[in-house]
Amino acid sequence: MLLLYSLCEVSGLTLLSVVDLLQAISINNLGVPPTFSVDYKNDCFRKDGEEFRYISGSIHYNRIPRAYWKDRLLKMYMAGLNAIQTYVPWNFHEPSSDQYNFSGDRDLEHFLQLAQDIGLLVVLRPGPYICGEWDMGGLPAWLLHKKDIVLRSSDPDYIAAVDKWMGTLLPMLKPFLYQNGGPIITVQVENEYGSYFACDYNYLRHLTSLFRSHLGNDVVLFTTDGAGAGYLKCGSLRGLYATVDFGPGGNVSAAFDAQRQAEPHGPLVNSEFYTGWLDHWGEHHSTVSTAIVAKSLNEILAIGASVNLYMFIGGTNFGYWNGANTPYAPQPTSYDYDAPLTEAGDLTDKYFAIQDVIKLVEGPVLPSTPKYAYGLNVCLSFSTLSISSYGCYDPKWLRGFTLILFSLQKLFGFVLYQTKLPVDCSKPTPLSSPLNGVHDRAYVSVDGVAAGILERDKALTINVTGKAGSQVDILVENMGRVNYGKDINDFKGLVSNLTLGADILTGWEVYSLSIDQAVSQGLLWEMGSREAGTPPPSPLSVPSFYGGTFVIPDGIPDLPQDTYIQFPDWRKGQVWINGFNLGRYWPARGPQITLYVPASILSTAAPNNVTVLELEGDPCTPGPCTVEFANTPVLNATVKSDHKHHRVLFHKEDLL
Repeated sequence: MLLLYSLCEVSGLTLLSVVDLLQAISINNLGVPPTFSVDYKNDCFRKDGEEFRYISGSIHYNRIPRAYWKDRLLKMYMAGLNAIQTYVPWNFHEPSSDQYNFSGDRDLEHFLQLAQDIGLLVVLRPGPYICGEWDMGGLPAWLLHKKDIVLRSSDPDYIAAVDKWMGTLLPMLKPFLYQNGGPIITVQVENEYGSYFACDYNYLRHLTSLFRSHLGNDVVLFTTDGAGAGYLKCGSLRGLYATVDFGPGGNVSAAFDAQRQAEPHGPLVNSEFYTGWLDHWGEHHSTVSTAIVAKSLNEILAIGASVNLYMFIGGTNFGYWNGANTPYAPQPTSYDYDAPLTEAGDLTDKYFAIQDVIKLVEGPVLPSTPKYAYGLNVCLSFSTLSISSYGCYDPKWLRGFTLILFSLQKLFGFVLYQTKLPVDCSKPTPLSSPLNGVHDRAYVSVDGVAAGILERDKALTINVTGKAGSQVDILVENMGRVNYGKDINDFKGLVSNLTLGADILTGWEVYSLSIDQAVSQGLLWEMGSREAGTPPPSPLSVPSFYGGTFVIPDGIPDLPQDTYIQFPDWRKGQVWINGFNLGRYWPARGPQITLYVPASILSTAAPNNVTVLELEGDPCTPGPCTVEFANTPVLNATVKSDHKHHRVLFHKEDLL
């Protein structure tokens, strides 16, 4: 039987209403301004003078549509959490240097205000580096314009960029500090720095001074590192409260002993208690036993520790935002994480088990959001555009070394490299990349005929045939930047010379393709349509676009609803609905089969446009091209799911 250990840290919080909690947050009953601090003498936090323990859950606003923030936060509150934890991804808000975006799904202030309105405190992790299985660990790729920059260090170019970013972000956050009447009780500096090679204490000192200068001396600043002396050695610093992270199933006391080596006194804190784990393409979907999670959580609470459940809801890597690990292994679009709330915010057995352990809140829980398998049978239109119509940058001519992605100001997506065969290749001739020379996946064709795929760390040579002067097209896909470890300086594109036989290929013309812009502006729908179900003139295996529409049915209440799109007979690509980039699909490798489609991007007033860029295969042979809309997800290719689905028909044309 799981027991709740009621400690002084949680006094005053049991069964509080939202109104009561908001009053406690804004000002105490004596009219004294709110305070939050570390009590080293009594080994606890103090909130408004009272001993306090937080039980929080991780939610990444950048992985959840704004329309669903309130739903997810309410479910977290009703699970018994008294706080949430979230990262602030720098690249999400400053995608280009000096161009800031805090609107729509990036409206951080609105998210923080929602959390406070619901009654949740906030543990904030603003970086500048966050990891989080997010592209380049949240660092903006434009930092790599300084090719030799040393990220996460005292490198002057890096520090200058950090100072400028934090000079924008931290003043925005200051009104949301608990001491100022907001929900933020603690702020993390950097992230798991003890796992990084630089071990630059001057860098940590600079960040500490920077945070203090903008946020003041009263806010609790902390660090998080693995529960081992080696991690804490380089990750902790005097003036920053050191916390640890560890998952379920291990020795809880031993893990906290590591924290005690760095912090002999103060509250015990597990800043990342793992409720599940991340996925990679080509591996099984990660799961963690609910019973083990509940047991370990109970042990953590039993010794009076504060804890953050990472993740409480994972969400989705929409667009191109997924990260990668090394040896190069990109993460899929889903960041479900086997968390207590699913990618779509649905309740799980793990949710209720955790709620039962905490037992701080009683009352009804918001239901899972409804899902719908849309019944569709409509004519589909399709159009194709020349490369120059995509709003490409002017081509760059090179003589020797090839051009990496960022040099074209193209930080995400696809770049097309073109050259000519310099000699006749009547017999198969090896086209080769050195190890780690393609970042990350290159689709090669000669005179419009697919020749093969070069893949980072995997497929380094293919054979090509053709006559001298034949056009070689290489479409290079950025599959996501490394987000952890020493290799986060992850340049994209063809980063080394390609050789044909023994000779280096030269004379490249390089196009930066603005595909997202073309899709969002409807340019792919301007050139007419074909009858639904018409097969292509001949099977095509080069990268190709497919397009279609579907209409939300009339007469059904509460539509639109969430749904899931999947791709029978398709191999790998990118998909957009109404111009919104849902992310990557790769059923040929798995484990993720379906992609989550939030209702907030669907329309009941007009047909919904679906655009698919298939990179590897021909899903129309035999028969028409179709995608399916289901009402349940499939996140592990080895798992069979009896789910309802309906199909949408597509036409296709060449991209290249």
